[in-house]
Amino acid sequence: MPLTPVDIHNKEFSKGFRGYDEDEVNEFLDQVIKDYELVIREKKELEEKIASMNERLGHFSTIEETLNKSIVVAQEAAEEVKGNAMKEAKLIIREAEKNADRIVNESLSKARKIALEIEELKKQSKVFRTRFRMLIEAQLDLINNDDWDQLMEFELDATELNSLEEVEELD
Repeated sequence: MPLTPVDIHNKEFSKGFRGYDEDEVNEFLDQVIKDYELVIREKKELEEKIASMNERLGHFSTIEETLNKSIVVAQEAAEEVKGNAMKEAKLIIREAEKNADRIVNESLSKARKIALEIEELKKQSKVFRTRFRMLIEAQLDLINNDDWDQLMEFELDATELNSLEEVEELD
């Protein structure tokens, strides 16, 4: 068991003939007591400081552990978000490809329909042209007919002209 300042203070030496000078020994012991008390006080302060540091170290260790867990959770969350974003991007791309295919197919269908309509219009145009040509040819035949020449040569006499005028007045 270590000595205490009180142990040093209460220490009694046996006296022998022509032993040590008692005053000198007492002064030395007083100095040893003071120094020993100082060492004990410093030791106590250092122990308190160590305890405080250990407590702070424990606190910081807890914070470090919490931060490490938070980092792991954040990384996992980031990976999950990244994975979800990739899935969503693939879904959007697939949907866009479907829409593109649909639009292309609709466009091709419309183009085919328009091509068929153009062909139908061409046929109708040919039919119309043929009919119109036939009508004009028929009209030309009518104009070229000899009946027109006979009408030009036809003359009315005065009595017939008067009777036509009377008919017109009655109307």
